[in-house]
Amino acid sequence: MTTSILYVEDELFLGKIVKETLEDQGFEVVWETDGAKVMNRFNSFNPDICVIDIMLPNIDGYSLCRQIRGLHQNMPIIFLTAKTTTADLVKGFEAGGTDYIRKPFSIEELIIRIKNQLNLKNSNGHVTPDNREIKLGSFTFYPYKYELHSASGIIKLSQRDQQVLSLLCANLNRVTDRRELLLSVWGDDSFFNSRNLDVYIRKLRTYLSSDPTIEIQTIKGKGYLFIG
Repeated sequence: MTTSILYVEDELFLGKIVKETLEDQGFEVVWETDGAKVMNRFNSFNPDICVIDIMLPNIDGYSLCRQIRGLHQNMPIIFLTAKTTTADLVKGFEAGGTDYIRKPFSIEELIIRIKNQLNLKNSNGHVTPDNREIKLGSFTFYPYKYELHSASGIIKLSQRDQQVLSLLCANLNRVTDRRELLLSVWGDDSFFNSRNLDVYIRKLRTYLSSDPTIEIQTIKGKGYLFIG
């Protein structure tokens, strides 16, 4: 079954390239450039996932996200943004976004993130309807708050912690490819970033160590199997 994407981007050159590349990869794409026309497109197209730029003419991405979330609680929404501050990212999650990509980005990274969001949407009951609360054994993960809750307290997560854990959750009880994880979080799979990933995996194992039912297994030559 073909995945349908509502893509909202007012940069014409970028939008054309992204649309054509996604279609070459087998996705069905409706591209809109004007924020004021997005909801009509959304209602007529009924997409599986939305990819929305924040800075748009007439209605911005945050407002569109809130409108979409009001109609469809389970809709994955990926923000595209040149904004880089933590406050901007938190604002996006609070508006109802489920992931974000900083501009400039690679098409490969976008495709990985689309697939991960669809995996989260279709996961077996571990994600609440709006994808903003993930149950992991005795823990509850709040991606948009950058927090991991348990009976013993709240662990504040860094941006990288949150990104890595979100991608592992998207492939819960399945192997997460190491290279895809590196491309999705860091944008390349260099040796330096690979060592960084090792550090974050160790941190997450420490955070989750109080619950023996949760495990991040290293699968040599492939990636990580997240059991929870």
